[in-house]
Amino acid sequence: MNINSTVISGYQALNDISYLLNGKTSALLVTDKNIEGIPAVQALIAQLKQHVVSVSVVNSVPPEPSQHDVAAILSALPTRDVDLVVGVGGGSVLDVAKLLSVLCVANAPTLDALLAGEKPATRTTSLLIPTTAGTGSEATPNAILAIPERETKVGIISPVMLPDFVALVPELTTSMPAHIASSTGIDALCHLIECFTATVSNPVSDNYALIGMKKLFASLETAVAEPHNLQARLDMLWASWYGGAAIAHSGTHLVHAMSYPLGGKYHLPHGVANAILLAPCMTFVRPAAVSKFAQAYDLLPDADRSLDDEAKSHALVAYFTALVKRLKLPASLEELGIGPDHLPYLVEAALDVQRLMKNVPAAVSANDVRNVYLTLFPSHQE
Repeated sequence: MNINSTVISGYQALNDISYLLNGKTSALLVTDKNIEGIPAVQALIAQLKQHVVSVSVVNSVPPEPSQHDVAAILSALPTRDVDLVVGVGGGSVLDVAKLLSVLCVANAPTLDALLAGEKPATRTTSLLIPTTAGTGSEATPNAILAIPERETKVGIISPVMLPDFVALVPELTTSMPAHIASSTGIDALCHLIECFTATVSNPVSDNYALIGMKKLFASLETAVAEPHNLQARLDMLWASWYGGAAIAHSGTHLVHAMSYPLGGKYHLPHGVANAILLAPCMTFVRPAAVSKFAQAYDLLPDADRSLDDEAKSHALVAYFTALVKRLKLPASLEELGIGPDHLPYLVEAALDVQRLMKNVPAAVSANDVRNVYLTLFPSHQE
């Protein structure tokens, strides 16, 4: 898969995008109400209105959107005849913007058809601008929707949804609260380490994953502690983009498969669910990926390179555990009021995510999945 997006990056990189708007007559800006109020986004909307005849704004994208949310947005659009879709926001906003870019063209498949597996053939021009540094949605061919009837999430996947343009602009992320910067940063880390260790990993995805992890390990905690450190924020945007690019060429596995039910049924934010699962899942995966874990460990700023690979792989898992703790993210489901009586549902729902389970670099049984989930209920250890 080729990522042919043009990436614009840096402070104030959106100050003049008139060159992207030449000849455009109808634009759709997709965001949420919180993001819409950011001064830089208001300036972007003003620019669009200055250069494009008709500009519609959708600001109703909720966190973890369902197919019903997207259907409601579609039905409320004044027109589907747009020649530019601009998505500004976190992963949910960008996923919806990607879907609208393929639904707002002549003879587009219906949303139901996309959910049933039909692939879009074309899309309108799109520009994606992340305001969190985590999902990497701007570099993935995926759009994830909650399916409330099944209490899970599904991915609509097509390289057609990859955008024409991506803007990585650090000042758009400075208003992100510390807990969001932490959880979305862990989401990016999960993308990178999972794609790096997946059965479908390859030299292209490995390259993206290694560059992304080096940036993330060096900048995540600084970006959380110093929200106005524009260099750290930009490095995290790039780490997130590299995580998305790794997904486009490889795939996530155990953490994401096991986090889907936590988002689908209990509505845990995706990054929080991933943070809870990161160390337990990587503890399970480690014996099957010792060499890859050692390579990742060597990217840590304070890595002890005198260790052998086995020791490095253990040290990386220990780092993950400590990182989640330092970022003050939950480390168990008990902390969130979810009890072990939910285990049978969680195990079945996670195993149902075969698209990701087949990427795990070790054989995974129902008992394995149950044992990993069990670590998230510390007071109920068997």
